[in-house]
Amino acid sequence: MSFSPKIELHLHLEGAAPPDFVRRLASEKGMNLSRVFDERGSYTYRDFEGFLQTYEAATQVLKTPEDYARLTREVLERSRDEGVIYTEIFLSPDFCGGRDLSAWREYLAAIEEAAGAVEGIEMRGIVTCIRHFGADKARETARCAAETAGGFVTGFGMGGNEARGTARDFVWAFDCAREAGLGLTSHAGEFGGPASVRDTLDHLRVSRVGHGVRAAEDPTLVERLAREGVVLEICPGSNVALGLYAKIDAHPIEFLMAEGIDVTVSTDDPPFFHTTMRSEYDALERVFGWDEDRFRVINQTAARAAFCDAATREDLLKRLEP
Repeated sequence: MSFSPKIELHLHLEGAAPPDFVRRLASEKGMNLSRVFDERGSYTYRDFEGFLQTYEAATQVLKTPEDYARLTREVLERSRDEGVIYTEIFLSPDFCGGRDLSAWREYLAAIEEAAGAVEGIEMRGIVTCIRHFGADKARETARCAAETAGGFVTGFGMGGNEARGTARDFVWAFDCAREAGLGLTSHAGEFGGPASVRDTLDHLRVSRVGHGVRAAEDPTLVERLAREGVVLEICPGSNVALGLYAKIDAHPIEFLMAEGIDVTVSTDDPPFFHTTMRSEYDALERVFGWDEDRFRVINQTAARAAFCDAATREDLLKRLEP
């Protein structure tokens, strides 16, 4: 059984680029990205730092707004074929015009137009700063987000290496996005441990946390997440692929739900982790015995947590009814 329709809240646009798409674009531009791929043609990396390096190397082929339009169409068509009806995708001005507002507007317009042309799936953008690029660049990204907030751009977030800086360093950026009316999320509790989640809640005051799974190691934090209704954007396949857990059987998603925490399921960077939404659902059904009712609950949670307007939310919830 693979529940459909699905809602995905945690997906990186560049990270969702299929290897064959990147190779094709590199060939068109005469670029050599051979070190990005293994002998089977898949993305290659050894650890989380290596993953970040490969990710950023692969983005080098994306040079123009049209490149991003092509990527958007490719990603949304694949998501739609997996049963996804609504997705929120992380978009980084760092990669789209170097955080220059004028250039960012051009990239964003191309992405939005491409998204609107793909039938059967709806997309919203979460403008995302890159933690290991530093707080100053995050401020520039937040300004890009604030200046283009509304309609298509509905959220602001942070990805990247949790080991760089502290949540407090990024308060200005998140305050700027909050004042612009954007929904807030941030990666935490992946490699940073429970303290990363706590600091993110304390200083960035987000309603959603990307991953957040390491919170399971701290009972007090688990209780807080449940009490405050913070939603976790959990990506089981990503967590296993990057070595947080040896196999899906050891993943804490079932425990976190049992403790009253609202969770959703996403793929993160699917071709990097050899996953899809269908395979995520299939694994959860096989290992934890999830049934249609359980999958419906997590998708209803995602609809309620989505950074979208009330009419869109109401439509999504209606489509999720039995």
